[in-house]
Amino acid sequence: MGKAKIKLEKDLMDKVKKFAKIAGYSSPEEFITHCLEKEIIKLEESDSEDEIKKKLKGLGYIS
Repeated sequence: MGKAKIKLEKDLMDKVKKFAKIAGYSSPEEFITHCLEKEIIKLEESDSEDEIKKKLKGLGYIS
């Protein structure tokens, strides 16, 4: 599987590292991957594009 790099704000990355360790993940990357996979599954199970947009707005990802 190919890898891509993303940039996170330092404060967010610090939290990711902290909670990845607490939760027993082998790395922050594994924690982030798991979180993203869970969120994508929720979006894939949505009924429509409008519902997806509503959820993303609610999460603050889009305005």
